[in-house]
Amino acid sequence: MEDSQFTQPEAASPIGQPLPEDLPVATLADLPEKLRRGAALAGWTELMPVQARAIPYLFSGRDMMIQSRTGSGKTGAYLLPMLELVNEHEPATQALVLVPTRELAHQVAAEAALLGGATGVRSVAVYGGVGYREQLDAFKAGAHIVIGTPGRVLDHLLRRSLSLDALKYLVFDEADRMLSMGFYPDMRRVQGYLPNRRISTYMFSATFPLPVIRLADQFLTKPGFLNLSSDHVHVTETEHVYYVVPGMDKDRSLVRIIEVENPPSALIFCNTKQRVEYVTAVLQRFGYDADDLTSDLSQPAREKVMERVRKGQLRFLVATDVAARGIDLPELSHVFQYEPPEDAEAYIHRAGRTGRAGASGTAVMLVNAAEKSAVTRISRQFSIALQERELPSDEDVERVVSERVIALLEARLRGRDRLQTERMQRFFGLARRLSESEDGAGLLAMLLDDFYQETFHAPLVPPDAEAAPSRGARTQPPDHARRRRSGGRRR
Repeated sequence: MEDSQFTQPEAASPIGQPLPEDLPVATLADLPEKLRRGAALAGWTELMPVQARAIPYLFSGRDMMIQSRTGSGKTGAYLLPMLELVNEHEPATQALVLVPTRELAHQVAAEAALLGGATGVRSVAVYGGVGYREQLDAFKAGAHIVIGTPGRVLDHLLRRSLSLDALKYLVFDEADRMLSMGFYPDMRRVQGYLPNRRISTYMFSATFPLPVIRLADQFLTKPGFLNLSSDHVHVTETEHVYYVVPGMDKDRSLVRIIEVENPPSALIFCNTKQRVEYVTAVLQRFGYDADDLTSDLSQPAREKVMERVRKGQLRFLVATDVAARGIDLPELSHVFQYEPPEDAEAYIHRAGRTGRAGASGTAVMLVNAAEKSAVTRISRQFSIALQERELPSDEDVERVVSERVIALLEARLRGRDRLQTERMQRFFGLARRLSESEDGAGLLAMLLDDFYQETFHAPLVPPDAEAAPSRGARTQPPDHARRRRSGGRRR
């Protein structure tokens, strides 16, 4: 690379070895002049820590898992190397960035346009819920970088409007959120369209719970691990966060947080059995797969709950500290504390239930104004940096749920055969009329809610439990979309 101490090697660096400790930390001065101009347009005076640490590893060509919190600058960490390594004279898609939401697709595409303004590299945001024309025009113009949600990218692959034959780089941005959005099946199908050669692949995620680690194992080859959420190079970490919630609205606040976070599994602690029973009832009424565990349960009832826990068939277990004693859930992604524990020491025992077996997890505590002092006390006593997060609003939940519903419906539509597509034409007129009146919109909302509850709120199946090809066996597109390929399998 010109004007840079980082060069793209002829072959990828050794795979399966520990990360070298002596890779240089990047600075703006190390980057090519055209990228420095883009950084200046973006108002950057220096690289953020995640960019300085990660950029050398991305230039090394090695598959990487990089843990970095949202808002830490990770988009620039993968865009800067990508903008340099993409050949702007080749009018084909050379880099694919998969993201969970249309907002993130827009954000990444805007940053790519800003940073790459002097490079001649073209990028396009691709997502569902809108027409195809603008996206098709960008493909015809030779978009070098495609940033999109897995479902809409798959739509274009099935239509043959997008080709990945020239692909060199693949990025999974916010991989934990993509899994929580239900994109795993679409991601596996997209994998079937990758060329039959090695692709440099990178996965960025705020946390790496076990389901995401398994996800990485299916897409990356012996990746290196780089944790940029702390000062250590590893992936084991528990995130400690809290929300300040209205005192009379804790139950609805918990539902909103769960809806946005969408943890694959969680243990929810309450201080009393009465609170446990109440929270369990609320979650069940909202359609969640939840059960409770209190010291008052009969032994047969307790055994029934524990059997579901052991088999991974129960998504949310609500319990008191006493009832949960002795329960070990190694694949737990989240621990929720509906209220601060009466004994500060109990916080450590509760939070310690997640982030096991080399994975990372999230410990979430809900506090009202009167309980907020407990946050300071726990933070000081145990030297834990508890991060305050803004409580999701009803609008936030609506936006997230809408994106999930669109992704689910588009996935179902892709699975329809010609006869089923012809049959549904009968309802186009009715759908338009219903959408034009308040009563009709209520009927449509009811149908969408039922569909969402039946499909998305079902117990999550971990990636390795699904009927998906094993790592090394690429998925195949449908017969009508298959293309001739030469060479061996990529992985």
